[in-house]
Order: sequence, then C-alpha cells, then structure tokens
Amino acid sequence: MRNNSSSSVDMFEVVAPRILTTVQDLGRFGYQRYGVPVAGAMDSFAAKVANILAGNAENSACLEMTIMGPTLKVINQCNIAITGADLSPTLNGERIDTWATRPVKKGDVISFSGAQGGCRGYLAVSGGIEVPSVLASRSTYVRGGFGGYGGRAVRKGDVLRGKFSEPRTRIRYVPREYIPNYTSPATIRVVLGPQDDFFTENGIKTFLNSTYEVTPDSDRMGYRLSGRAIEHSKEPEIVSDGVAVGAIQVPGDRMPIVLMKDAGTTGGYPKIAHVISPDLDQVAQLTPGDSLRFKRIEIREAHEIVYQVMKRLDRLKEDIREADLAP
Repeated sequence: MRNNSSSSVDMFEVVAPRILTTVQDLGRFGYQRYGVPVAGAMDSFAAKVANILAGNAENSACLEMTIMGPTLKVINQCNIAITGADLSPTLNGERIDTWATRPVKKGDVISFSGAQGGCRGYLAVSGGIEVPSVLASRSTYVRGGFGGYGGRAVRKGDVLRGKFSEPRTRIRYVPREYIPNYTSPATIRVVLGPQDDFFTENGIKTFLNSTYEVTPDSDRMGYRLSGRAIEHSKEPEIVSDGVAVGAIQVPGDRMPIVLMKDAGTTGGYPKIAHVISPDLDQVAQLTPGDSLRFKRIEIREAHEIVYQVMKRLDRLKEDIREADLAP
C-alpha cells in the first residue's frame, strides 16, 4: 500500500542526543504578560531557511542542535535540510552539505562530529516534526517543562514523528551569498535604552567601545559577558518591569547580560540597550570564549535593517537552486 503524504509516521530514533537537542519553532508569542517566555529557535533566520529548503512553512517545528548534534536513525524515508552552524553532518559516515536538502531512507544514520563554526544547527524534515502545540507553539521551554518533545531535550531512545514524503531526486541548496558567516569578534547593533540614564556617560562609552567575551555561564536564557566594567549612575536595581528578548541588563557586577529566547518576562536590573532582532541570531551562534562588540544605531535604522532582512529572505526563496544528487 502506498503511503499517504499527509499521514503521520515515526521518522527518527534518537541514538545519541549529545549536548542539547530540542524541538523548536519560531516561538510562543502573546503570553509574556502571563509570565511565559517566548522560547523558540535561537537563530530564527537559520531555522526559517531550514524549513524553506524542506518545503515547509517557516514556523514549522524543527530540531535545534547545540555544538555537537545528535545521532539519529532514520525509520521512514523523508527529506531533511540542515542549516545554521556547521556541526559537520554525516549520512552513514559520509560528509554531507549544510544549507541544503538531502533525501534519507530507512536505516540511514545521520550524525554530527562537532561545530566547525558557530554554535547552533537546525535540522528540518519535510512536513515538520510533529509534537503537540502548547499555547500556539511547538517550541520547547525546558525550564518550564512544556512544549516540544515532552517539555525537555530529546533523549536516547526517543522516537520523533513526522509526515511521510517522497524522496527528492535532486537536492535544493542556498547560494553561498545568503549563508551567514559566524565570526568572532562579532559586531552587534543595539538601540540604547530604556534605562540608559542609569549609567554614566563614561559607562555608556565603555559599553560601546569595549570588546566583551562570552562566558561559560551562557545559555538559552541569557549570554553573560565579561570585559570592562560598565559604570552605573544610580543603584544597579530597578523596580521589576517587563523585559524583551534581546535586552541587555547590567546588574551590580557591572557586566552585561544579553537576554535570549528563554529569558524570563520581567527583571529588576537596568537595561542599557537592546540588540536588534536580526543581530540576535548572530549572538546565538557565539560560543564561550568568542567575543563581540556593540555598535549603537537609532530605532529608525533598526526598522530599516529588519525590512531589508525580510526582503533578503524573499529573494532567497526565489534564488534557491537545485542540483543532481551525487552518486
């Protein structure tokens, strides 16, 4: 009997989960007022492109892999796409390309030998990974224990489900000019505020003219940085107020913290600036020991950058190329 393209089937068995592999879509929006973090893919551009290559809606659920991707055994044939950091993917021991699709069949083994650049990779499967939707999202929020695959990172023996899809006879790939360069030191554009008045003029200059290093205490909740101390002009605490993903807090130790996708929804430290959303993807690809510098821009320029990124993604969809599958 022929499989129906809309049927749900077992897709992968997790042979080895490695460091941190979770199911993510683009995030859980509209619930921050209730204390629910956004979660979602740390590098939204890479996650979107993985889904586009796989023929999915941009917000489909995919796997986010950290530094050392998992080992997966294919249960049913499907088409996969891998983007983001180069985690050295292999299929049955043979190196395969990133930012490209690849058909896989029953019994194949997908594995990763470690990051060659960047921190987080994304694996999308045609039809998307099927997990229950919780508060209008399939993203995993590990600290809260909900969303994704049972509210946790995947473990050995887990079986991921998806939709049957006919294997492609040609690969699809992204032209090189669209592939981000995950370099360090990174230049990260920010808009000052809303509590930049809690810092001295010298503190602002220090923030904008120093190089900071990502510390090992960084994770999906926030990136803690080390470097030159940022001088406060007032007490380093405020009455807790709402925080957004990308906010940069400076607590009493005078070291900046960039809030990431799993950050809480309120905070009591003054926020010196916000990372613009396209550059948050670049922050997400930094690993401990990598460095970054902050560059101030105005809000109008930030809006224009976001608009240009959206246009670039539209062009990418039109420029995706195809090639014969290598024998």
